Amino acid sequence: MSMNTTATHTTTTAPAWYELALCAQTGPGFFFPEPGSSLRDAKRLCGACEGRKACLDYALANDERFGVWGGLSESERQALRSRRP
Repeated sequence: MSMNTTATHTTTTAPAWYELALCAQTGPGFFFPEPGSSLRDAKRLCGACEGRKACLDYALANDERFGVWGGLSESERQALRSRRP
């Protein structure tokens, strides 16, 4: 899960939780699989990560639309957004 922005070619400082996150030790392809691929392994890794809640909060606050963030897929985050006030 890269914290780089490619549109402006600037680098964003990673949030504090990212330093300890298990995803920081895994390639981004693991959390951004090809369409139709299983998300099970990425979700399992997220489930063991102590930064999971902070990651999910980050994804929701920044409207992340792709990949697995905080253990949830795009559609799961969308459903969560629609249930929040």
